[in-house]
Amino acid sequence: MSHDYRLARERMVRNQLIPRGITDKGVLKAMGKIQRHLFMEEALEGEAYNDHPLPIGHKQTISQPYIVALMTQALELKGNEKTLEIGSGSGYQTAILAELSSRVYTIERIRPLMERARHILQELGYMNIMFKSYDGTLGWEEFAPYDAIIITAGAPSVPEPLLDQLADGGRMIVPVGDKFSQELIKITKRKDGYDRKSLGGCRFVDLIGAHGWKE
Repeated sequence: MSHDYRLARERMVRNQLIPRGITDKGVLKAMGKIQRHLFMEEALEGEAYNDHPLPIGHKQTISQPYIVALMTQALELKGNEKTLEIGSGSGYQTAILAELSSRVYTIERIRPLMERARHILQELGYMNIMFKSYDGTLGWEEFAPYDAIIITAGAPSVPEPLLDQLADGGRMIVPVGDKFSQELIKITKRKDGYDRKSLGGCRFVDLIGAHGWKE
């Protein structure tokens, strides 16, 4: 039987997120609610609320809680947004987005990961998520434009199709750099161009695709 990690979640919010500048009440509430341990292998459950990334198979990881919170807070979600996620991974970040958006469109190129994430999220009762197994660097044009776009893998540069699919006033969070370290960039689309702001250094798995790294 799965352990009740409610206290571990409370400690994570209190000790890892709030002292490091996570102030968005919606983000803190979602991070305190979502059962992160359900999104990883049972053997790693005890590590679920610790301050580091963890492997989820297929050479992919679930990001450390602080990075999930930082990226989500930067999207400035108010609850009525259409959000595009590139890299569903474990589905944990997807769940956080689903708590804070009206609709989430999530793309994962590794189909077994997508199917596992879909299964967990459906079991948890989320009805506002659409899934696609595809090259995320091309986005999901059918439902564009998006109020928020989050890319959970490191890119050599910002994928052009994703910029095109961002709504006016929309926010995109993307790690940009080489294969060893990246800078987390927040892009806000204006009528006359884009504002860019650095949120600091980070390290993600590679963003693979036509507008990312080659496999």
